[in-house]
Amino acid sequence: MLLTLADCGELELIARLRPYCHRELIGDDAAVLTPPAGEQLVVSTDVLVEGVHFSLGMADVPLTMTPVDVGWRSLAANLSDLAAMGALPLGLTVGLAAPRECPVATIEGIYQGMAACGQAYGASIIGGDTCRSRVLSLSITVLGSAPAERIIYRDRARVGDAIVVTGVHGASRAGLECLLHPRWASTLPEELRQAWIQAHQRPRPRLDIVQWLRQQVCPPRIAGMDSSDGLAAAVLQICQASGVGAVLWGEQIPMVGYGDRSQALSWALYGGEDFELVLCLAPEWAENLCRAAGDQAAIVGEITPDTMVQLQLNGEVLPLQADQLFQHF
Repeated sequence: MLLTLADCGELELIARLRPYCHRELIGDDAAVLTPPAGEQLVVSTDVLVEGVHFSLGMADVPLTMTPVDVGWRSLAANLSDLAAMGALPLGLTVGLAAPRECPVATIEGIYQGMAACGQAYGASIIGGDTCRSRVLSLSITVLGSAPAERIIYRDRARVGDAIVVTGVHGASRAGLECLLHPRWASTLPEELRQAWIQAHQRPRPRLDIVQWLRQQVCPPRIAGMDSSDGLAAAVLQICQASGVGAVLWGEQIPMVGYGDRSQALSWALYGGEDFELVLCLAPEWAENLCRAAGDQAAIVGEITPDTMVQLQLNGEVLPLQADQLFQHF
């Protein structure tokens, strides 16, 4: 029989989770951190709920991830928020709520995934809390830091800026489709299918771009955010915050390159959960960034003086469909 949280108890659970946490900073009532000299603290919190953000088969949703995947992806989503602000991680706290019948192995797997992601990107678990709940959920708060002049805000876009995106958009949604529809997925090339599933289960926050920006002696003016809710949502929110418009060049958007191209474009614009960066900056800086990132960044549009956000595709100019954007409520 599987050992459950009811069998284990809170104190034993905490003892089991301690190896996945920072050894020096865990154990007291609170962790004490000092940001690097000359840098400001950057904080972000995400709440992730079984059946809404991930599925382990505990809710009435098909199984799409292992517990280790859930842990990795949960932390990667938070680290992506730091990257979107131009910050590097200092540590994180985790609030865990779970049913009594939840297997201890499930919780250990989640923490194992978070620890693996944290080790890859320099972020350690430094505290948290556990409690009983009807639904498995995580509340993760990441703490990072950045020099004031290098923090990225959404309201800094200016007319004439180039719009740069990192990575391939729509890959996470394609991976989810593979997991939900295995018969369809079996018709895809194996390498492609695995790449899409990896993009969904183990996204990689773009802290590499933050590192590159840190290396620039004179930091560029940048507006930006991540594309966790989709590329279209990111561009719309940047434009609203900055009081400008934009045109996206549909043919230039890096997207999944197999099958129905109109479907691939829809996934790229509205699929979400790619955790890539969407940045607006002067054209010369955009070109420098794309050269440095190689095939991991592309210029996909420009900022315009009106407040319309449009898609240019096959000679037509179409408004982005705001009603397709993801919203929780």
